[in-house]
Amino acid sequence: MSSQAPVHEDAHEAHHGHSHGHQAGHGTFRSYMTGFVLSIILTAIPFWLVMSGVIASPTLTAVLVMGLGAIQIVVHMVFFLHMNPRSEGGWTMMALIFTIVIVAIALSGSLWVMHHLNTNMMPMSPEMMKNMP
Repeated sequence: MSSQAPVHEDAHEAHHGHSHGHQAGHGTFRSYMTGFVLSIILTAIPFWLVMSGVIASPTLTAVLVMGLGAIQIVVHMVFFLHMNPRSEGGWTMMALIFTIVIVAIALSGSLWVMHHLNTNMMPMSPEMMKNMP
């Protein structure tokens, strides 16, 4: 009969879909609320910057909005996805770094190609456009 107890415990863990031996980083109510409040703040600030026109330069406003967006991505990854160097033996962080490298290569390559297409294309005047088929 003692051999049935571990089987029952394994069946119980399989039924609930988690194991107590696995150190999953589940958040507390406080950490979720902290992430939620930070997300609200990091959404309200760019909204206020754009709608109020506090900064006259559209370029600076766009840079600030993108910077706050990047900070908000980090907040979501830490507070909601529980990503840190210790989770899953560091593999989630490695996957994130790999994703960032691939996105950076794709974006920089696309911008490079578009810049060179723009500078190397033949300029078109309105008269030339009228004669196009």
